[in-house]
Amino acid sequence: MCLAIPGRIASVIEGPALERCGTVSFGGIVKDVNLALVPEAGVGDYVLVHVGFALSKVDDREADRVFEYLRQIGDLEELGQP
Repeated sequence: MCLAIPGRIASVIEGPALERCGTVSFGGIVKDVNLALVPEAGVGDYVLVHVGFALSKVDDREADRVFEYLRQIGDLEELGQP
């Protein structure tokens, strides 16, 4: 089973459509992510990320709900959250 994790976009580096990327924060852990599939997403938005690619934009409430599920099953430690 594969899992996409929500993260908040911290910065965006514009470039050709397929090279649009940025940094995304996952509870304090920051990763470089390809943003080509979510051209409408910008700094401050939450995106679902799987293997380095943002797949879709999600609202804050949905991201909080996913974090709560991960907290319940004890998987937030991997993201650096207590």
